[in-house]
Amino acid sequence: MVDGRRTIARAAGVISAATFLSRILGFIRDMVVAKAFGAGMATDSFFVAFRLPNMLRELLGEGALSAAFVPVFAERLRRGGNEAWELARKTLTVLGLLLIAVSLLGVLLAPALVRILAPGFSTVPEKLTLTIRLTRWIFPYIFCVGIGALFMGILNALGHFATPALSPVMLNLAMIASVLFLASRLDEPIFALAYGVLLGGILQLCIQVPIAARKGLPFRPTLDFEDPSLLRIGRLMIPGTLGLAITQINVFIGTFLASFLDQGSISYLYYAFRLIQFPIGLFGVALATALLPTLSSQASVRSLEAVKGTLMFSMRFAFFLTLPAMLGLIVFRVPIIFLLFERGEFTRAETLATAEILLFYSLGLMFYVLNRVVAPVYYAFQDTKTPVLIGAGAVLSNIVFSLLLMPTLGARGLALATSLSSLVNFFWLVRRLKSKLGPLGWGGQVTPFVKTSLAALTILLLSLLVPAEILLVEGFQGTLRVGGVLAATAILFLLAAWLMRCEELNFLKEALVGRGPQPNGGKANMSDIFG
Repeated sequence: MVDGRRTIARAAGVISAATFLSRILGFIRDMVVAKAFGAGMATDSFFVAFRLPNMLRELLGEGALSAAFVPVFAERLRRGGNEAWELARKTLTVLGLLLIAVSLLGVLLAPALVRILAPGFSTVPEKLTLTIRLTRWIFPYIFCVGIGALFMGILNALGHFATPALSPVMLNLAMIASVLFLASRLDEPIFALAYGVLLGGILQLCIQVPIAARKGLPFRPTLDFEDPSLLRIGRLMIPGTLGLAITQINVFIGTFLASFLDQGSISYLYYAFRLIQFPIGLFGVALATALLPTLSSQASVRSLEAVKGTLMFSMRFAFFLTLPAMLGLIVFRVPIIFLLFERGEFTRAETLATAEILLFYSLGLMFYVLNRVVAPVYYAFQDTKTPVLIGAGAVLSNIVFSLLLMPTLGARGLALATSLSSLVNFFWLVRRLKSKLGPLGWGGQVTPFVKTSLAALTILLLSLLVPAEILLVEGFQGTLRVGGVLAATAILFLLAAWLMRCEELNFLKEALVGRGPQPNGGKANMSDIFG
């Protein structure tokens, strides 16, 4: 079990590092695009054209396809490699045909799609025409991202995590390069971004195909719509996609309701949630991706105690990683937002308004991450319906909380409603697990949770010693001050965790450096993770 935990920790570390790099490049991409194109008709057209393919990328890339494919593929792997590769080949063939059809339909139906997504563009014919042309160029990206998501599932099931996790980096690099080196040479510079998206999709495939081939995936097409395992993947994927879309649905609800509030409310919600997405990606998505192959293998042999042990360890590890991040965002929310956004038209008033919303979003950060960790248990047992039903209940609770809180708290109430709905989601996900796993054994988790909580108190102590006012300094000096305080916060937390002998600290070391006692006679298995 300890070796399994180390494997999860190392894999999560690899995925977190890749996610961190991708998110940083994403911020750089946004800055490059803003500098090159500003905010006008061209960028409006591009963002609308990119909305559907990008939404599919987020759903598939963060696990919808893997949640359906990996458990079934792991079951076939246990029976024998040939059966597993046969399933992979059939899935690749059917998925490829479906994605080609979707891409062609998107190209043909681009005028209708644009009118649905942006009905206001119909009053500006030039803008509508540009958006339709961009949509037709970008839509084939769906083929690349869909096939790439399948390769990610295959490689993750085989213990290889680094290359699939790096694939979003390729998209950001391609888009940045297209703006820097191609835009100035085009009659319509905005099309450089569309070409960059397509190039990024191709590169996402190119870096995964050689690894998949080396692992043994045969690329001979095999068409078989009647394979029971293939049909099961399809049945699992539809509710799985809906389940993973819950967060986006909640954000959409907040945006919709915020449109009835004061000007700027939607922007405050957007900027605050962008910051929350950072730890969700680093911890929640990374752990969920690393967990699924291990849980699927354990569930395939009905090893319930092993599944429980893996889940409880993962929740402890997620708590250990997320609690200091949550407290850091709460305590230093104003300096962080000041450093990132306060310049130009973004004034101190906007900084303070966004910081208030970040506070209420941060209260739910723990549950956003834990929901990502718990959901793979259901997927490992090939149950994607339960998370969807629970998620639907969470969406309804979000609507109710929003309507109750919005009149008094405004946009802050919408952020708080999202946090409360995440708590509701977590409560029911854990409660329903009892029917699958029996008692989870919460009693044995009290000591680790208490140790982590006490260690995290150092963050509150530091906030009392460092007034926020001295951090609100512009330029490089401000960056040094905020960065120094955040680094000191992390060091103090880790020192306190070390003094309290928090077990999770050892696994954090595994995640960061991939060293420590290994199975197989002391030989590390990092080559399986990195390929």
